[in-house]
Amino acid sequence: MRSLREALGQFATGVAVITTATAEGERAGVTVNSFTSVSLDPPLVLWCLSNRAPSAPVFLRAGRFAVNVLAAGQDHLSQRFATPSADKFAGVDLVGAPLPVLAGTLATFVCRTERVHDGGDHHIFVGAVEHYERAEGEPLVFHSGRYREMAA
Repeated sequence: MRSLREALGQFATGVAVITTATAEGERAGVTVNSFTSVSLDPPLVLWCLSNRAPSAPVFLRAGRFAVNVLAAGQDHLSQRFATPSADKFAGVDLVGAPLPVLAGTLATFVCRTERVHDGGDHHIFVGAVEHYERAEGEPLVFHSGRYREMAA
């Protein structure tokens, strides 16, 4: 299993934090590198979440999520949302409500959960993009278990 994980790690990816909130105000956030575009017409994206993730029940109930594409230098946000914590949002600048959206990211996609598929040991979330924003800058890149900077 470790060997497979290392081989998959040779594919460089961007890093995103997926955030959500239920109607009752329960929030969750998780770092992923499994984000991708599915379709432009209609606009659909997908991302994957471990079935064992403590936040999985919140994401499954919420019905909406935001994809926050991290910029170079935002590895602290990646680490924060990848690490179990009582309140991952404490002290984090947010620009959205009631759906928590992280400030200062390269792009944000606010989505309605269209479908959730069984993907082995992961849930595959497909979201219909309702709103998006983008900014200029360099992305946070993850390769072979480490954050990387893009060469010019």
